[in-house]
Amino acid sequence: MSSSSRIIPLLLEIFSPRKLGYTVLVLIGVVVITFFIRPPGDPARVLLGQRADSASVEAMRQQLGLDKPVPVQIWIYVTNLIKGDLGRSIATNRPVIETLKERLPATAILAASSIAIATVLGILLGVIAAWRANTWIDSFTMTTSLLGISVPAFVVGLLFVLLFGVVLEWFPNSGYMDRGAEYLVLPMVTLAIRPLSIIARVTRSSMLDVLGQDYVRTARAKGLGYTSVFFKHALRNALNPVVTTVSAWFAGLLAGTYFIEYIFNWPGIGLAAFNAIEKLDFPVIQGTVLLTAVIFVLTNLIADAMYAILDPKVRVK
Repeated sequence: MSSSSRIIPLLLEIFSPRKLGYTVLVLIGVVVITFFIRPPGDPARVLLGQRADSASVEAMRQQLGLDKPVPVQIWIYVTNLIKGDLGRSIATNRPVIETLKERLPATAILAASSIAIATVLGILLGVIAAWRANTWIDSFTMTTSLLGISVPAFVVGLLFVLLFGVVLEWFPNSGYMDRGAEYLVLPMVTLAIRPLSIIARVTRSSMLDVLGQDYVRTARAKGLGYTSVFFKHALRNALNPVVTTVSAWFAGLLAGTYFIEYIFNWPGIGLAAFNAIEKLDFPVIQGTVLLTAVIFVLTNLIADAMYAILDPKVRVK
């Protein structure tokens, strides 16, 4: 049976009605939760201030649809979502969907570049550590990766701003890459450090686990060289946990790198959400949360498909 003929049934199983049904249920739950993301108390009173008169508060309640029963509000909210209407920003009076469309490319560029660096270098370092297991190279690589995991990204970002932006003046502190590619360097490297470290450790652990399997020992007993077994047999079978790690981190980065975008003034979804929280602009907050959930769900589906491509023996429950 050809490789494609084995993969296609698994892909059909991955995107089966049951799997898609679970996905829809998750999204429905997210929609219901995001509906209740509102300022504490009366949102109209919070937005207008405690000194606002009753007429203004009532007008704001009507504008936000708060004068209707909660089930009716939920129905209107869901109906608008189906139409692609995420509401209007309270701060700017612009459609939320337009704000997200404008901000998504900036976050996508930052996330994609960061995860690309993290994946390539993480797999490379993990393979080197497994190749030289229990040597000083392995110890140094894993100790460094542990440090990269332990330090929060926003702390790394602040240190990079201080060292490379203020002291050495090698890179700009903030701004977008429309002013030059150098504006991408610091936020990209800051975001890449932690997933790079995790990918390196996962790759090493998975490689060592696969190298201990019976079929690897059998291949070695048949006379195959260690290098051939290591790269042709073990590496591909060790990539499934790496795919899980990469997909999870890419979803998280793409969904919004809140603190990093705020530190480097990067005009992405994270910065938009941060500004919305400061201004109590809950329609924008609802939109970013909903977009985050959709990205995570779609990324998980793509990761399932990658499992089938890398290892057709995998069965998705």
